[in-house]
Amino acid sequence: MNPFLFRLFRDNETRIHELNYLFWECTTRCNFHCRHCGSDCSVNSREKDMPLEDFLGALDTIPKEHRPDNFTVVLTGGEPLMRPDIAEAGKAIRSRGFGWGIVSNGWFYDERMHSELMGSGMGVMTVSLDGLEASHDWMRGVPGSFGRAVRAIGIMAREPRLNADVVTCVNRRNIRELPQIHDLLLSLGVRQWRLFTIIPIGRAASDPEMILTDGEFVSLMDFICQKRADEACPMKTTFSCEGYLGRYEEKVRDTRFFCHAGINIASVLIDGRICACPNIDRDRFSQGSIYENNFYEVWEQRFKPFRDRRWAQSGQCDKCAQWRNCLGGGMHNWHGPSCRMLQCHYAKTLGK
Repeated sequence: MNPFLFRLFRDNETRIHELNYLFWECTTRCNFHCRHCGSDCSVNSREKDMPLEDFLGALDTIPKEHRPDNFTVVLTGGEPLMRPDIAEAGKAIRSRGFGWGIVSNGWFYDERMHSELMGSGMGVMTVSLDGLEASHDWMRGVPGSFGRAVRAIGIMAREPRLNADVVTCVNRRNIRELPQIHDLLLSLGVRQWRLFTIIPIGRAASDPEMILTDGEFVSLMDFICQKRADEACPMKTTFSCEGYLGRYEEKVRDTRFFCHAGINIASVLIDGRICACPNIDRDRFSQGSIYENNFYEVWEQRFKPFRDRRWAQSGQCDKCAQWRNCLGGGMHNWHGPSCRMLQCHYAKTLGK
């Protein structure tokens, strides 16, 4: 799309700010100890699982006339399958007319779980695969996690009713394995493979093996371009929506960069706070709480830092010629007491 027309589209979407994607951080318990976790989740999380009725109360504040057909509620965590009422939660969400899905590490996902969740109306599922066996198990901190993830991916890939994809966190250890991972996923029947990189937050902030060099980042872009150029391949490979990419725009994704956080995307966090994507700095950018505010009123009346990004035009962004196209990149990239951009993807793409 022409950049000028795309900016008009983006501005119109921001003005309308139709909510159609809602994350529910339903638990921070997790059976893994992932090196890149932004939430520092654990098996014995200090946060109790949010009661289902509390989340449903927030969901019920959304007027029926403001529930588009493509509205999706995504249960995330932590590992959402650690909740014993996951199927009940999905069924209750579906009964209200919302589509729903999960983001999972795949450990608990077997044929029985698949049947139960599909029977509760699940329509969307994402499973992570972060390398071949040694790299994935290293990343996830649990031996055998690779085999369980592959099992889960195979089950969901065979289900025609699911809008399913696999995500891979590309880091310095697994970047050379991407061709083999591609072939493995293709053999499993995967239709969508989404790659992303790590912003230095959470556990990844002090782990240099998580962060690609600029040269490695460019090689990742070239790899995605190569795979997308193969029109005969039945699996679509894409890069995530984490930042503006300059010369790679519309080459590694279907559309130009647009951070939808707070524009079309919201989240209800484990403690009831209302934010956008769960990885965004929740202390700085939370907009209210379902325990103190009407969720939909917060969505309509607040979220100004997400819908007016002029505050981000500072530091390295201040005089950047690409500001109109980038607006400071993904909101999850602004973290810490000084609220500065942690990584500029556009700057990485300037290398030869």
